[in-house]
Order: sequence, then C-alpha cells, then structure tokens
Amino acid sequence: MIQGVNLSWRKNASCRGLDPAIFYPASEEDAAEAKAICAGCLVREACLEYALVNRERDGVWGGATEKERRRILRHRRKTA
Repeated sequence: MIQGVNLSWRKNASCRGLDPAIFYPASEEDAAEAKAICAGCLVREACLEYALVNRERDGVWGGATEKERRRILRHRRKTA
C-alpha cells in the first residue's frame, strides 16, 4: 500500500500489459486512445482516486488527464 491506498485494483486494469506510452501522450489532445481504454475499465474509479491522492502529475489515470485531475481536485476543495 502506498499512502493508505490499496493497489490490488491494478491486476484488473484494462491497461495492464499495454504499452505505457499510450497513457503518457504528448498533449491533452492526444489522450483519446488512453481515455477510450479507461472508459471500459472496471477499476477506473480506483485508478483515478489513486492518482488524485498521490498527486500524479503526468499521464492519463482513470480516464483523466493531468489538467482534468487538477480540475477535480479544485472542485473537491471548493465543495469540502
């Protein structure tokens, strides 16, 4: 476990075994392929929460880009 987050969800991730480069696109606009893979993933929410809790700066996690994750965190702070 990292920072209190259970990582067992990773074994069921749709991205498991795929080229990691897919999930680290050059720009937000190039994230469509990664987002499509995430859209059908059974552990998408756990992946996104992991990225939010651990402040992952790069890549697509749980179907969200870095910019989208920052927006989610700002929204959470405002509604807390």
